[in-house]
Amino acid sequence: MNTSHYAVWPNRMPKSLTVPESPLFDNLAVTAKRYPKKACLHYYGTTITYEEVLHEVEKLSSYLLHELQVQPRDRVILLMQNAPQYVIAFYAILRAQAVVVPLNPMNTTNELKFYLQDCESKTAIVGQELHEEISPLLKDTSLANIVVAAYSDYHASTDETLAPEVKSARMNFDDKQIHLWHDIMQTNLPVQPFEGQPDDMAVIPYTSGTTGLPKGCVHTNRTVQANVVSAANWLNTTTDSVHLSALPFFHVTGMLHSMHTPIYMGATMVILTRWNREHAVSFIEDYHCTHWINISTMVIDFLANPNLSDYDISSLSCIAGGGAALPEAVGEKLHRLTGLRFAEGYGLSETISHTHFNPIDRPKLQCLGVPAFNVDARVIDPSTLRELGPNEPGEIIVNGPQVFTGYYKRAEETEQAFIEMDGKAFFRTGDIGRFDEEGYYFMVDRMKRMINASGYKVWPTEVESLLYKHPAVEQACVVGVPDPKRGESVKAFIILSEEAKGKVEETEMIEWAKTQMAAYKYPRSIEFRDAFPMTASGKILWRKLQDEVRNTEEAVK
Repeated sequence: MNTSHYAVWPNRMPKSLTVPESPLFDNLAVTAKRYPKKACLHYYGTTITYEEVLHEVEKLSSYLLHELQVQPRDRVILLMQNAPQYVIAFYAILRAQAVVVPLNPMNTTNELKFYLQDCESKTAIVGQELHEEISPLLKDTSLANIVVAAYSDYHASTDETLAPEVKSARMNFDDKQIHLWHDIMQTNLPVQPFEGQPDDMAVIPYTSGTTGLPKGCVHTNRTVQANVVSAANWLNTTTDSVHLSALPFFHVTGMLHSMHTPIYMGATMVILTRWNREHAVSFIEDYHCTHWINISTMVIDFLANPNLSDYDISSLSCIAGGGAALPEAVGEKLHRLTGLRFAEGYGLSETISHTHFNPIDRPKLQCLGVPAFNVDARVIDPSTLRELGPNEPGEIIVNGPQVFTGYYKRAEETEQAFIEMDGKAFFRTGDIGRFDEEGYYFMVDRMKRMINASGYKVWPTEVESLLYKHPAVEQACVVGVPDPKRGESVKAFIILSEEAKGKVEETEMIEWAKTQMAAYKYPRSIEFRDAFPMTASGKILWRKLQDEVRNTEEAVK
């Protein structure tokens, strides 16, 4: 195990943590007993206490057990945007000793059909605005019951800028297979004793499927709990912390850092259903938010707000995130504004969020951080499996208590995802990275995203980082496009800042890029866009942009 990062390890921190033997639901039960009247969450003008959240969890859990016949280990789909009902539903499913299957709200009916068939779910809990996508599947899949929740039942805001799905009034359905959340909360069914165990399946998040069909990652209470405790300690979460919960809860980073961790510590969540920079900054000021876990695209948009200086955001003590590297220029701007350094982390669905995190007191920009508590991380040659040393790019592999138990119903792919080294099972992340002499890890790129230009390896994230140094670049995405001479060439999609739109030409930007990077790396073509296709968690869908280019070229041929 490489321990070079111990030299930069925060002095206040132990180097290992003992993971509680209690299941996740107990976190809420204990917190509600300790702090019953404390605000668990704020939602557009409504405050809900811990005892109120637990009370509604008990109601929904009893309904799942008694009326919908949900059994232990049953997979229950959770298809919803951030809202109080998401938190309540997640813990109600756990309370019933069933398994949460969190799905991206952007999925279409056909995509949802795949997940239903894969996890064989009979029950789904969905946001009202999403029922039209999943209701048709009551006919020809295992799905038998849908619980529908209206977000408007829980907010008290008259703000006209709220997203339509937040403002929409509760709908009624004439279908015995559809059950209204509001009606369930009026029931009074018996509450059964909770007998959950740490090694019970708790949640199955699905991989994004960028390199094939999505795969369900099986996590137990124990694997999730390992990272909940890790996050709480590493990011200085206390009982009085207030988290701006802006990342989607269906995504492992938002789920772990902005929902489970505050509940474990008895902290407070300020929930955003949809990202809105005006709402975010006003909530930070109004609720004195201390923690904001995000993705780089949120930070970029947040800092581009011309009204930012009108707000007091001095309560923030921790701004961190992952998913995509924060450009150096953006990180410096954030530091000038807040005095805080962005602390980037790294992880996957298979590790229920982070395996690496930057020390809050000594972060490095565009860096994945150092291995977290009890994590053994290494870099290997992906072909020979030989372990590599400092600054040698290779595949990142990890061993730790947060690593999943395997892919759901995919024994062969589970076996292929692990290798044994020094008597330990290491998960192969598929990410190309390196670590420096101090043990900080850096992403080189995803293995499948590499561009082969005339035999030279070009890593898109490196080119993007260099493009962000241009003052006119607000966002950048680099893809590989077919080239008859070079095999592949580099193309950049760029969103210009408002001040630069109409003033910067493609040729000018390409000439500038030539001065910033090697000849084989600079973009041969640049396309300016007003927006990028994005995932619900804020990641740029680079593959969609790449496919657009390649489909256009095929049509021309």
